[in-house]
Amino acid sequence: MKILVLNCGSSSIKYQLFDMATGVVLAKGIVEKIGLKGSFLKNERNDGDKVKLEGEILDHQTGIEYLLGLMISKKRGVIKDLNEINAVGHRVVHGGERFQESCYLDDITIKAVEDCSSLAPLHNPANLKGIYAMKNLLPEVPQVGVFDTSFHQTMPNYSFMYALPYSLYKKYGIRRYGFHGTSHSYVSNRACEILNVDYKSKKIITCHLGNGASITAIKDGKSLDTSMGLTPVEGLIMGTRAGDVDAGALTLIMEKEEIDFASLNTLLNKHSGVLGISGISSDMREVEAAAAEGDERAVLSIKMYDYRVKKYIGSYAAAMGGVDIIVFTGGIGENAWETRETICRDMEFLGLEFDRKKNEGARVKELVISKPGSKVTVMIVPTNEEFVIASDTREIVEKRLQNKN
Repeated sequence: MKILVLNCGSSSIKYQLFDMATGVVLAKGIVEKIGLKGSFLKNERNDGDKVKLEGEILDHQTGIEYLLGLMISKKRGVIKDLNEINAVGHRVVHGGERFQESCYLDDITIKAVEDCSSLAPLHNPANLKGIYAMKNLLPEVPQVGVFDTSFHQTMPNYSFMYALPYSLYKKYGIRRYGFHGTSHSYVSNRACEILNVDYKSKKIITCHLGNGASITAIKDGKSLDTSMGLTPVEGLIMGTRAGDVDAGALTLIMEKEEIDFASLNTLLNKHSGVLGISGISSDMREVEAAAAEGDERAVLSIKMYDYRVKKYIGSYAAAMGGVDIIVFTGGIGENAWETRETICRDMEFLGLEFDRKKNEGARVKELVISKPGSKVTVMIVPTNEEFVIASDTREIVEKRLQNKN
């Protein structure tokens, strides 16, 4: 079975074509600047062949037409005919309380995804554009939605509720949902596979650290708590997102700066976080370089970032009554060894014995970075969200075919 995985943003489409029989990614790439000047498609085949195609890409359907055309081209293609694509899996950011697991996308479920758009106005409409486009271009090919929020639907109500009037939860679904669910699910399962331990009997803290960042407490195979909330802005300090902040500070900012809700939303999502503190960049590599040269604000932003992660790890260890495994993943979690070391420093009280030598310089590979006698195992596990989407898609489509037969 060949499965195309699509991750559609407001002006971009990330994609991978999987051959599930072999587990090989036949092609992957991105369409960027959709509807803008300078739009282009970058594609890489599994044999290393790369190409960048520039052209006018006015909408998501045109972008998908381009990438499908490339898939079957004689010079750059990886399949002979579009009929070889057996299913399409879509990343969908918000599934609300309606979607507790991945699902087959038909008219009813697509309408339900549309209804969740009020909870993720920046993300779900973009995800839906990919679904609509595939429905138009390959109407006979089954589609599956895989939701960032589904993994966290096991959180108990005392974990996901805000201390706001209960009526607001009942009327509008105002609660914590969490995100990065496919990543947290994949790396926690994979960590237990590597260690050859029972996933459903372990206390795991997964740290997905990148430009967007979140931490999840996983107890006995289920998400107990996670740092992101109703939206992805809550929790950790991120590249441009503020993370946890006193709501009273926000109303004060609106009053003093005389800004409206739209401007406040932009402030919290686009101009805060590491960028807002450092004044340099949202890219941690650039901020670290500035910190190495003595830039005080760069140093401060890194200290704040690391401290927030450490604080969440401690609180989740308390919530679960301990921790067996801590997993680092995401662009920063997989690459920034100094960040991992700082976060794990002074955690001996948890039974964590960190191996600085193993950790130093380690990047993007599966690796245990705690000492053999450590009661808490610390690991690097590169995430693979696209593979999770492809796997869920295959399982749902195959079950549907079996039920029909």
